[in-house]
Amino acid sequence: MVPPPAATRGPDRRAAAAERADRADRNHGRPTLSFGDDGPTPYVDYAGIDALLGLQRPRSAEPAETAFIIATQVMELLFTLIRHEWEQARDALDADDVAGALAALRRGRGAQDVLVDSWELLATLKPTEFNRFRDGLGESSGFQSYTYRHLEFLLGNKSAAMVRPHRAMPDVRAGLERSLGEPSLYDAALRLLHRRGLPVPEERAERDWSRPYEPHPGVERAWAEVYADDRPGNELLDLAEALLDTAEHVTRWRQRHLTAVKRAMGAKPGTGGSSGLEWLSRAALSDVFPELWSLRTAV
Repeated sequence: MVPPPAATRGPDRRAAAAERADRADRNHGRPTLSFGDDGPTPYVDYAGIDALLGLQRPRSAEPAETAFIIATQVMELLFTLIRHEWEQARDALDADDVAGALAALRRGRGAQDVLVDSWELLATLKPTEFNRFRDGLGESSGFQSYTYRHLEFLLGNKSAAMVRPHRAMPDVRAGLERSLGEPSLYDAALRLLHRRGLPVPEERAERDWSRPYEPHPGVERAWAEVYADDRPGNELLDLAEALLDTAEHVTRWRQRHLTAVKRAMGAKPGTGGSSGLEWLSRAALSDVFPELWSLRTAV
């Protein structure tokens, strides 16, 4: 385990807590209002607020474009947070730490809730409003989001072709290629079941991780054995349900994306070259972690 930063270790933490208490006493309970004249407030400095608020640069006079840009940026930040949690969950599963994986999936699900709700920022975007700034997007499209691509790879939707748009960004390309070749979150779960003696086929416990995941009846049988013991305390059943929660939230996000596009632009082609609505419809119908869904017909 990596040791915590020095600022969070016991004696230093106690000293910091004492300093906060002393500051509150000196301020008579009121917030500090003076921080000197040589820089931003600690809040602005810590969270990079100046940089964050300098990133909204509309290309038209249409007021709705600001909401579109901010919604996009909020989603990118949430993609990054969810990726962090899913990678934590995958690595915990690789270490046989189911409790740690469940905690990370729970945190990720909270971020997914916010991600789904973030479509509310665009829920009332009229096609006439969108038309007034859509040309300013050029060929830009959410399809080109490398943060979202990391999520798809973690879900098992692997595709080397999806790295291609980022070939002119060496660091981004290298990160995606690394993610492409690593086990997905679901792969890590299946490997855990295999180590625990459940009948996950060998070709699903060890395979070419750069290939997209394909359903297998043996995997469904393994999960069915997990569900056969639904007594409290079965951590593998808790894991299965947590993964299904994650999968359901992915589908909710895809469906909200489809609805938002349908409302704002109908069946027009996408800016990034896709068929738009048709492309999104196929994604919305694709099950994440498929055997966790199909076994429900059999049990």
